[in-house]
Amino acid sequence: MLFVFHLLDKPGAAELRLSVRPEHRAYLAAAAERIAFAGPLLSDDGAAMVGSLLVMDFPDREAARAWLAAEPFTRAGLYASTSLLAFNNLWPQKTGFPAA
Repeated sequence: MLFVFHLLDKPGAAELRLSVRPEHRAYLAAAAERIAFAGPLLSDDGAAMVGSLLVMDFPDREAARAWLAAEPFTRAGLYASTSLLAFNNLWPQKTGFPAA
């Protein structure tokens, strides 16, 4: 089942985000086969990362929660708020792919 992680950073946490980001990316890479899409949420001007949005496949909510609890940004205390919702992808993605 797909789950959406909507994760918002604490204000003023840009330095913490950047320092933990390599560990975060390695953690994501270890789960790459489960990721439908993922990336940072940005400020309106696109200049600053303000959170994360991930859609990932897990067998159930508890597995998704366990994954999030061990996620490096979570362990570092980066997030001011987290939301985890089940998701049904009914629309084929046509846009938003990274540049090749």
